[in-house]
Amino acid sequence: MRAPDFWSRDGWPARALAPLAALYAWGGRRRRLGAEPFTAALPVICVGNIVAGGAGKTPVCLALAERLRRRGREVHFLTRGHGGTEVGPRLVDPVRHDAARVGDEALLLAAQAPTWVARWRPDGAVAAAELGAHGLVMDDGFQNGTLHQDLALVVVDGGYGFGNGRVIPAGPCREPMAEGLARAHALVLVGEDRAGVAAGAGALPVLRAHLRPGPEAVGFRGARLFAFAGIGRPDKFFATLRQCGAHLAAARSFPDHHPYRRGEIADLLAEARALGARPVTTAKDAVRLPADLRDEVAVLNVRLVWEDEAALDSLLERLPWP
Repeated sequence: MRAPDFWSRDGWPARALAPLAALYAWGGRRRRLGAEPFTAALPVICVGNIVAGGAGKTPVCLALAERLRRRGREVHFLTRGHGGTEVGPRLVDPVRHDAARVGDEALLLAAQAPTWVARWRPDGAVAAAELGAHGLVMDDGFQNGTLHQDLALVVVDGGYGFGNGRVIPAGPCREPMAEGLARAHALVLVGEDRAGVAAGAGALPVLRAHLRPGPEAVGFRGARLFAFAGIGRPDKFFATLRQCGAHLAAARSFPDHHPYRRGEIADLLAEARALGARPVTTAKDAVRLPADLRDEVAVLNVRLVWEDEAALDSLLERLPWP
């Protein structure tokens, strides 16, 4: 799914879709209120968002797990496995499993720590506890009421904010902003706050962070690149490449979690060759490429850096660790 342009502003298309948005919000509210959250035997940190896609949840999850591991907490990841067929609970094996089975995000997470795919999230929490995890970092699931969340972090892109603030399909929000913020324990603001997110956070703590390109970015300086991405906001990726000093001969966008077909990648590689450009994509896209073609595409990794680690540690230490 690609976000419509009108989701970023409150024009007539958004107003015309307001009745459908009200119905969507009602359905989500009904599901949440009807759920009886399961309380796991270990603390659950939910990394979610209110806006659909592109906020940076997975980098936040990876950075949280790294921070906790430094403090002696061994955590597992839990994800629904969006885009995959696995129902779970399944412990992800990056060698045996692919994105078609467990989803692209699960593979990125599993490269750092044990990762569970579970459509019914309580099953994944039980499995992680039985395997000795100290805690769970759940990628997405903020709107899912089946598992009690000891710490609910809402990730917001500082450039986009909450878009026009309306609920799907009138806007990008999965639920009314006020309802979501009322359940959150803190906001994670990624990037410069050009949308005025912090000012609207009220009493919620705001953890500021930014995405830093990996060391391979040095090799992109001055390079002629053919970029493609199927993520929530491909333009963010293209902008990052330009900030690294690359020249983009072309940039191709695909829907989030797009399952690349072999012929499709062959066409992209041929187009890159015709332009005399080096093909490059994101780490999340790379795991969805045919395995034998991955070496032909460069990857730009990013990692999340916290601006105030003490503020984050203060929230983490309040959790009921075993």
